[in-house]
Amino acid sequence: QLQLVESGGGLVQAGGSLTLSCKASGFTLRDNSIGWFRQASGKEREGVMCISRRGDIINYMDSEKGRFTISRDNANNTLYLQMNSLKPKDTGVYYCAARGAQYYNCPRDHSAMDFWGKGTLVTVSS
Repeated sequence: QLQLVESGGGLVQAGGSLTLSCKASGFTLRDNSIGWFRQASGKEREGVMCISRRGDIINYMDSEKGRFTISRDNANNTLYLQMNSLKPKDTGVYYCAARGAQYYNCPRDHSAMDFWGKGTLVTVSS
């Protein structure tokens, strides 16, 4: 059974850091394009970052380049998102999602991702 389980969310002050983890089971993470998406209360889900099956890294938030880093630990079948210099606008539920193995690239947006975790809440206080 394919499963994605996020962890690492919590409450942090503005300027702080968090590292989110996404443990995959039921499939081999490196064989899929996989990424992080987030949704703030009352807003649409948006992309954060993605690693394609080819290993290309996509940053959906061009204006925020440099604050977030995505990485993949193939040995532990786990995806990470290192978030630095957090801002209150980064508050939201962060989801890990994978695309079907037949696709080698990250999609343009979240709607093309096929498998989702339940999310982990990140709250950044001012």
